[in-house]
Amino acid sequence: MFAQTPKPPYYAVIFTSLKAKEDQGYGAMSDRMVALVQQQEGFLGFESAREALGITVSYWRDEASILAWKAQMKHQEAQKLGKERWYTDYKIRIAKVERDYAK
Repeated sequence: MFAQTPKPPYYAVIFTSLKAKEDQGYGAMSDRMVALVQQQEGFLGFESAREALGITVSYWRDEASILAWKAQMKHQEAQKLGKERWYTDYKIRIAKVERDYAK
């Protein structure tokens, strides 16, 4: 399912990751973060795929909304656990979407 984004401009946060073999507690935390982010001011939606490489793209109204999500206390806890336990590597990219179109 594609995220229903507004007419550009808006922002995309692209989170690319490699998960560790041991990911105990990851699924539960992921479910909590999905529920929490949907309540975050400025959140527009997300798309995610995971095989060996995971890619999640979240969409945001503006940069201030992205920074507020990064600073959210429960999200910071998930970030810390991700660094310590769940990801062997990751990269975050933030981009301004200036154009989008579909079939």
